[in-house]
Amino acid sequence: MFILWVPVSLFLSFIISQTWSVQMSWDNWNAELRNRGNEFDKPSSQPHIVFILVDDQGFRDVGYHGSEIKTPTLDRLAAQGVKLENYYVQPLCSPSRSQLMTGRYQIHTGLQHSIIRATQPNCLPLENVTLPQKLKQAGYSTHMVGKWHLGFYKRGCLPTQRGFDTFFGSLLGSGDYYSHYKCEGPGMCGYDLYEGEEAAWEQDRGLYSTVMFTRKAISILANHNPRRQPLFLYLAYQAVHSPLQVPARYLERYKGIPNLHRRKYAAMVSCLDEAIHNLTLALKRYGYYDNTVIVYSSDNGGQPLAGGSNWPLRGSKATYWEGGIRAVGFVHSPLLVNKGTKCRSLVHITDWFPTLVTLGEGTLDEDLSLDGYDVWEAISEGRPSPRQDILHNIDPIYIKAKNGSWKAGYGLWNTAIRAALRVGHWKLLTGVPGYSDWVPPQTFSNQRLTNRYHNERVRWDRGNSIWLFNITADPYERVDLSQRYPHIVKKMLIRLAQYNRTAVPVRYPAKDLRSNPQYNGGVWGPWYKDEREEQEEDERYNTLFTNHLGKRRWKKKSKNRKLKRKVEE
Repeated sequence: MFILWVPVSLFLSFIISQTWSVQMSWDNWNAELRNRGNEFDKPSSQPHIVFILVDDQGFRDVGYHGSEIKTPTLDRLAAQGVKLENYYVQPLCSPSRSQLMTGRYQIHTGLQHSIIRATQPNCLPLENVTLPQKLKQAGYSTHMVGKWHLGFYKRGCLPTQRGFDTFFGSLLGSGDYYSHYKCEGPGMCGYDLYEGEEAAWEQDRGLYSTVMFTRKAISILANHNPRRQPLFLYLAYQAVHSPLQVPARYLERYKGIPNLHRRKYAAMVSCLDEAIHNLTLALKRYGYYDNTVIVYSSDNGGQPLAGGSNWPLRGSKATYWEGGIRAVGFVHSPLLVNKGTKCRSLVHITDWFPTLVTLGEGTLDEDLSLDGYDVWEAISEGRPSPRQDILHNIDPIYIKAKNGSWKAGYGLWNTAIRAALRVGHWKLLTGVPGYSDWVPPQTFSNQRLTNRYHNERVRWDRGNSIWLFNITADPYERVDLSQRYPHIVKKMLIRLAQYNRTAVPVRYPAKDLRSNPQYNGGVWGPWYKDEREEQEEDERYNTLFTNHLGKRRWKKKSKNRKLKRKVEE
């Protein structure tokens, strides 16, 4: 037997080297883990995005536009950010929301006419890619709190099916601020508060919706890690849409306003301002603020009969006058280059889609066919806006102008059709643009909104069907230039006709009685099932039935076997 003699020093050096190599590998592994942990903790270059959409806030109804309503939070955020002073939305709820979500004009989604009503089998067309879907593809955590109003007749229309990871809010256009019930006519009443895709009975504490939505938004901020994943929060307040409801303590501030509607409306705006103050504090408390872009926007102009004021602009909500479509808006962010400025470049609500997706390092595919533009440099750095025109809308169903005709439109356009177009300084309107008065602040000095302080009432039975204004020189639309500049009118009518050739058919279906909440447990919610959903439901039922039948057969066979054994024994 041979014994291999190895020097002790050589043996020890081998053991030490192996131990050292193992130690080094552990050290390297631990260092790698630490580095990975640091990578997770490093703030993303993608900014957090908080989009605040308020409902029916008038152009004048913010402190920095000269209102008697106190809005210290909005005034401060706007003053430290960029005020959008040439910013346009749509005149109604659903149209503005559809264009925000898709970056496309109404004529390209089929939602040209009116709003999406609770009883209609209609929603934002499913073939349209949405803003949260694009941000989700870019790695964002996407959350919606508040008012949806883009249809819900089938499950695929719900917010959580359109790109949002979570949803807490209402599906309809309005409702009681405390009970969250809404009636759409006699015998058509139901509950409208959702958590995800189910009625939020358990989460409902009867809170005023502005407070409730803010608390939910803050809860989302508290439960998300801002250093690990960028967040998109779409906070769509119900306020300050009618019904005019507000906690009593806010009314105390406006005892001096004799008009009850204006007094309640002012109190609702103050409550909203306080809510945004609390939201801003939460952004700072939970580590979001330094890397966050906050966008604030109204969805349309105010309604004077419900306390809103668009002075000195003409018209109101639901009209294509400036008072219906020119909105309060600003951007607040530490990431802005030029803070404390005003952006007078043309900006439209469709622009948020490409602007925010690009800002969030997402991709914009050519097949999206967007009508919006990336306006971040125009807002942040004061550069010229890429937008030169806005199609406010073409509504081929609304043809109420009695004097409208092809002749009035120089054979280029039927001026009975309700339409509005902005190109550069010029704005053209055809058809019946809507309520056309100017409603100055003195109007609200009366208890009732009966006296009118205005210089013009348009009589539609003998009025115009076409108007032209230079909005830069005449933002209040007092001087119609259509007779003076017929060549400009013709050019803009040709542009309208060109847009109209790209329009898709209008989606405005008739009322569906199956929408009645009484058929859905007293809750407004999806009622329509397409063939695929019905087939899936049938398959689930057949599977359950087959499984149940199979178990019964197995039990019967098992019983027969036992009986057979007993007989044999």
